[in-house]
Parts: sequence; C-alpha cells; structure tokens
Amino acid sequence: MIFSFGAAIGSFLNVVVYRLPAALSLLWPPSHCPRCRHRLGPTENVPVLGWLWLRGRCRWCKTPISPRYPLVEAATGCLFVLVFWQFGWSYATLGNWLFLSWLLTLSLIDLDTMTLPNVLTQPGLVVGLGFQALLGWHATGWPGFASGLFLAIASAALGIWLFDGIRIGGSVFLGQEAMGDGDPLLAAAIAAWLGWPLLLLTGFLACGIGAVGGGLAIALGWLQRRQAFPFGPFLALGAVLSLFWGEKMVTAYLNLFFPVY
Repeated sequence: MIFSFGAAIGSFLNVVVYRLPAALSLLWPPSHCPRCRHRLGPTENVPVLGWLWLRGRCRWCKTPISPRYPLVEAATGCLFVLVFWQFGWSYATLGNWLFLSWLLTLSLIDLDTMTLPNVLTQPGLVVGLGFQALLGWHATGWPGFASGLFLAIASAALGIWLFDGIRIGGSVFLGQEAMGDGDPLLAAAIAAWLGWPLLLLTGFLACGIGAVGGGLAIALGWLQRRQAFPFGPFLALGAVLSLFWGEKMVTAYLNLFFPVY
C-alpha cells in the first residue's frame, strides 16, 4: 500500500518536473499525450503499470513514452517504503516523504534545465524549518519547538554561508562559475531538514560522488573539461544517504579516527 501511494506521488512529481519549468498549470489539462493531445484514461494513468500496459507508447499515435516516467514512480514508491521501514508511523515519516519528494523533483529539474527554481527551493527551506520545530514540539512541547526552530535556522544559515563561500572561492580559483546560485539555497534547505552535522556529511558525499561521476563522464567522453553539469542531484543523493545512514557513517568515522579509550 505504501509503495502504491509513493508511486502515485511519483506520478505527480513527473507532472511537476515537466510543467513547472515550462510555466504550465500543474492541474490543467489532465495528463495527456504531448503529441496527439489524447487524454489518458484511468488504466493508462496507473503508476508504473500504465506504462507497461501501453508498452511504452501512446495507444493512439504510437509516440514513444519515456521510461523515465515509470522509473520515477517506482523510485518514489521505493523511497516511501524505505522511509516507513526506518521511521514507522510518525511525524518523521510524513516529513521525510515530503522531503524526499522535494529532493527528487529538484534533482530531475536540475538535470533537465541546469536550474533549481526558487519556487521550490525557498518553500522547501521554510517547510524544513517548520518540520524541525514540529518534531521539537512533539518531543518536549514549546521548549522543544523553540530549540528545534533555532537549531534549524542556525543550520540553514551555516549551509547557505558555507556553500556560498565555496561557490565564490571556487569561481575565483577556476576563473569561471563554479556553482549555480540555487545550490547554496538547496544546501540551506537540506541543513534545515537534517541539521548541520548531516549537512557537512551531505556536502562531503556530494563532492566525492560528484568528483567521481564527473571524472568518469569526462573519461567516457560524455563531458568536456570545464563543462558545467548539475550539482543539485549530487547534493540530493548525499542528503538521502545522510538521512538513512548518516548517523552510522558519522559514528564509524569517529570510532575510526578518534577512538575513545
């Protein structure tokens, strides 16, 4: 049931990814073939299965349908199951479902357009602050609300200052734009959701995975040296890894390099 719910959310995320950068309405017209404009029927709209039933083509004009649509739906369903498996029935589950849906949407838009729209990053930051305040209130009442909100604000400030510093310093060192303007705001929002310790881990993982991925892409001829590529998906991937396994990774690191005698 949770996978099905997540896949349905993933279907809506596909709509957002396609329509938001194009300044189209998210609600109207309903889902349809972009070529022949045929409106999808109930069976054609079933997440994952609809694409399989159609064999990846429009029933009417036979235009190929990108396999990314069912992959996003399946990935969202799997993420929802993983969140529930780790957090159970809790406010954290609801918040992290929203957090991961937001990250996935921004990652796909960044891959498509090399932009991180403020219409998504700014609300994500605000909701992250509210999420931490809600968790604090649920734990200890109003004192927890205040401390959770303060910690989230401080973490977000660290995130945007740190990544703005990296962006400016990298641009000076490389002699070209090193990072987009949206990446520091995305980092601030991730910090608000996860806290500053996991933000640092997220940044480390994103840089490491991005360096390896970029190096492989250059070696395979997919990228040219100094060619820009989106960093948002790497930040999002680092945040996902930090959410599920961050505490274990930090603990393992501390035990390895700073053992307690």
